[in-house]
Amino acid sequence: MTLLGSMLKNGIRLTNAVQLRKQNAYKQQRKAFRKLIGKARYTDFGKTYHFDELLGAAEFGTDREFYEKFKQHVPIHDYNRMFDGWWKRALGGERDVTWPGRVKYFALSSGTSEAASKYIPVTKAMQKAIQRTGVRQILTLGRYQNLPSTLYEKGYLMLGGSTDLNVREGHYEGDLSGITASKIPFWFERFYKPGKEIAQERDWALKLDEITEQAADWDIGYVVGVPAWIQLLMEKIIARYQVKTIHDIWPNLMVFCHGGVSFEPYRAGFEKLLAHPITYIETYLASEGFIAYQTHPNAEGMELVLNNGLFFEFIPFTEQNFSSDGDLVANPETLMIDEVEEGKEYALLLSTCSGAWRYLIGDTIKFVNKRRAEIVITGRTKHFLSLCGEHLSVDNMNKAIEMVSDELGISVREFTVAGVTHDTLFAHNWYIGTDDAVDPADLRNRIDQKLKELNDDYAVERRHALKEITVNVLPAATFYRWMESKGKLGGQHKFPRVLKKGLINEWEAFLSVNS
Repeated sequence: MTLLGSMLKNGIRLTNAVQLRKQNAYKQQRKAFRKLIGKARYTDFGKTYHFDELLGAAEFGTDREFYEKFKQHVPIHDYNRMFDGWWKRALGGERDVTWPGRVKYFALSSGTSEAASKYIPVTKAMQKAIQRTGVRQILTLGRYQNLPSTLYEKGYLMLGGSTDLNVREGHYEGDLSGITASKIPFWFERFYKPGKEIAQERDWALKLDEITEQAADWDIGYVVGVPAWIQLLMEKIIARYQVKTIHDIWPNLMVFCHGGVSFEPYRAGFEKLLAHPITYIETYLASEGFIAYQTHPNAEGMELVLNNGLFFEFIPFTEQNFSSDGDLVANPETLMIDEVEEGKEYALLLSTCSGAWRYLIGDTIKFVNKRRAEIVITGRTKHFLSLCGEHLSVDNMNKAIEMVSDELGISVREFTVAGVTHDTLFAHNWYIGTDDAVDPADLRNRIDQKLKELNDDYAVERRHALKEITVNVLPAATFYRWMESKGKLGGQHKFPRVLKKGLINEWEAFLSVNS
């Protein structure tokens, strides 16, 4: 086994050396575009939007001709437009709708804000693309000099949705994490935990209990999951075996691969569960594809996957392109990878090998290193607060919570913010999930001050239209009970950082019953 680990690590180092010699971002994206268009040109979508012409422009046209034609021929799609016009037919069993063949798998995704599930197609090509990117991410571990070769012989715990997928009218549906876990390569099965039997469990609470009971029998080196659920699981394991840290059960735990939400608000509480530091690797895996991942130690952000079934466009997240509610205006400005600027926020458009085309995924990102195509996620197009021009992003909120948590030595497990009217002006109501003792008034003043330091617009509006800030401190379990009541417990589900419209009333009604 030691020989196996050494061979893997040496192979990883060799692969990393080869990967360093790659084309620039624009050339990679032009090649990815050409492959996608070429593959889909005989679908109904491709015939409708002149993919033959686009392919010719990509192969033989001038540098930007293909992209100008793409913008001219293919409209931007949100989920409703994509589903009602196209994916609904694929869900009904039709072939060659937006991608060649018949789609047999659909990921159920509601993001963090909507009750109704979205049906996102997951084609064979996308399953292979996600696997390839997953392997590439594992290969980057060779760049972390502190990780010994023995890591590659340890168990990989992947905490996700059930692999027992729903069968409906000739197709399978479930969480993307459940779909991908049901398709793991045979060679990976010996390392994969919790194993096929537990992975099929649909009851999230029962799944956590079953993992907890078997945890002492596993030698885990690598954990993958959403921070809130991994932290909750580790706490259950520590309590079950009456030990001080998770390293008393898994002494070889060295890597936590996280995604879905910012890890920083969770860090302080998470690290209390460890006996020694571990390596954190951030990923950006959405229902629409494996978008980016951290590729080297001390990376500023995650590197976009530019050469594996995804074509990216970027819409500047400005008042010229989006309304105050986060709705896209008609004919917004869109850019390719070589046209973006560091430090500016963009909404993502994706065209993928699952048959999404110019699809508004709903996330906002910022480039922190354009040369490496490294990004950070800053929030959602719908999840920001700008009632009166304060332009408060989820990124600002996460940073403020992180800073205040460090100052007070508390662990904030969840939080959400609601923007409401206050007399004739406006207010922000914060709901903070922590099991630590804290003075709400002190917490409120500290969060308010941090946001003023982080966001000039917020500081200005706190002197004018944004008249009140309130903080309600709740047990962390309250947030999990809310998610359970919505049927969103576990897997890839996250609590919304911003409550808008009907969700505010639903949340307040829930609290009045479950206070």
